[in-house]
Amino acid sequence: MKILFWSVGARHDASLVKAIEDFTQRISHYYACEWKLVSPPKNAASMPVADQKDAESELLLKSLDPVDYVVLLDERGKMLSSPELAAVIEQRAINGAKKIHFVIGGAFGVNDAVRKRADLVWQLSKLVFPHQLVRLMLAEQVYRASTIIRGEKYHHI
Repeated sequence: MKILFWSVGARHDASLVKAIEDFTQRISHYYACEWKLVSPPKNAASMPVADQKDAESELLLKSLDPVDYVVLLDERGKMLSSPELAAVIEQRAINGAKKIHFVIGGAFGVNDAVRKRADLVWQLSKLVFPHQLVRLMLAEQVYRASTIIRGEKYHHI
């Protein structure tokens, strides 16, 4: 199974690159793993918010296969504990999923089409974080879930 992290926005912040790469490398001991950073439209700053969300969402949707499992990070999603996230990932692996996409929308989120396409809408926290920090937290949580699945000692209950 392959885990793909998709995020709308700029390159990883230089101050976070090493940490994101570290957790991504750790995940790769369990699953193939990669990041795809989706650039917002060039004229995004001058677009109405709804148009910007639609344009970014279209870029995301056209790259997904119908069989891909999609986890959308969204503040209106379901909260999961680390063991619950591990169960989601493990269940996909058991069911033979080829890919899990973890999707972080743009600054204004995604449109309803992406939300409907998502197999799981996950709220990382009730707090709001900068997208760059969410990337790091997401990578760490997927690594933590991987160690939980394998019964390793990284996660302490």
